[in-house]
Amino acid sequence: MNRLNKIICLTGVSGVLLSMTGCKLYSNFEKPELEFDPSAVSALKDSLPSPLATMSWRTLLTDPALVKLIESGLKNNTDLRIAQLKIDEAAATLSASRLALLPSAGISADGKASTSTSNSFSITPTASWEVDIFGKQRNLRKSAEAGFYSSVAYKQAVQTSLIAGIAEGYFTLLMLEEQLSISERTLKTWDENIRTLQAFKRTGRTNESAVLQARANRMQVENSILTLRKQILVQENALKSLVLDPDLVIERNKLSEQKFPDNIAGSITAEMLSGRPDVQQAEYQLQKAFYGINVARAAFYPTLTLSGSAGWTTASGGSVGNPSAWIANAVGSLAAPIFSRGTNEANLKIAKSEYEIAALQFEQKLLDAGMEVNNAISAWQTANDRINIDKKQIVTLKAAVHSTQLLMRNTDTTNYLTVLTAQQRLLDAELTEVNDRYLAIQAVISLFHALGGGTE
Repeated sequence: MNRLNKIICLTGVSGVLLSMTGCKLYSNFEKPELEFDPSAVSALKDSLPSPLATMSWRTLLTDPALVKLIESGLKNNTDLRIAQLKIDEAAATLSASRLALLPSAGISADGKASTSTSNSFSITPTASWEVDIFGKQRNLRKSAEAGFYSSVAYKQAVQTSLIAGIAEGYFTLLMLEEQLSISERTLKTWDENIRTLQAFKRTGRTNESAVLQARANRMQVENSILTLRKQILVQENALKSLVLDPDLVIERNKLSEQKFPDNIAGSITAEMLSGRPDVQQAEYQLQKAFYGINVARAAFYPTLTLSGSAGWTTASGGSVGNPSAWIANAVGSLAAPIFSRGTNEANLKIAKSEYEIAALQFEQKLLDAGMEVNNAISAWQTANDRINIDKKQIVTLKAAVHSTQLLMRNTDTTNYLTVLTAQQRLLDAELTEVNDRYLAIQAVISLFHALGGGTE
């Protein structure tokens, strides 16, 4: 068979194989149906959606000192910068997968000198193209696209976690500062109590036991102050680590000055939960695994590569040879995986298992998202109910302290230990109220994060 007949034969085979692309050896990804409604676990099912679902973090978190911290974190945080590098890596992979669909071209040169007066030189451009008959390259490109968008979603997930982490750390710092202020104020009260008791002791109105009890209570408060100062230092260092600035001076306002929406609850839908970056990342991983199955299936079918070259040769003295000396050839290679069926079957089983794993992880991620929303709403409701009780308890205990102090000064019927006990209970109630206010704020941040807030 001469060269022309070979080319005609190859073209015919190529046409037959190209016609097989209509056999639908691959399909497009479709999100699987869930066996449950993840929004059904939300604590409240009001008629209006939660306002946090579409709220920007700048709208929710308005404290200027906190905004400054978050902006610094978004600029410098190590995890966020690593996430951006992962996006760059995925983008390069995607670009390579797209270029794989195009023909590749090159050039080769060869020189030869036989005698002092005779030499030759040849230049040969070459090109080859793998015809994507069975969708291998297409599915590799789809897989790379899913990997790219997964890396983008991963960065968004890191960003939302970073914003929530900085906000929670900042409000923890404000809580500790307010508890420190209350404890330092109470310490001064105990100093006054000790002086009063010592005066009463000299007049016989009380005994050494009351003085010792007051001093013991003062020491307890003093220990709490030392612990709070240590916790404040630890929290400051944690925030500095998040924003990657060890020399940062953390400005802060007061916990009582913080403002948040009065009603954060509302109807939670599956669409809201699917907008979370970590849920989107899990879905893109599922999509990537789906196209991995298609790639494994394509390995069972042959690959067709068309290649060709054309060039010219120079004779001695540098003159170009006769134009009829141009060389042209077109060679098609058809490679079938005849002896690799066992390996291909194993790869297909692996790809299917990876898809099933990704499907379970996606479903679990959605369920976890619904649970996180449920927990955050429940925590917010509980903290607000406790705050209302705390405020009433503080008013009652302040009245009790004032009443027992008056009785102690004006009568002999009230033991000063009763006054000390009332003041200790008041301190505990004030510290608890500050903690409950922090828990309410923390619940708002947790719900904002659970709904995927912080991507904007």
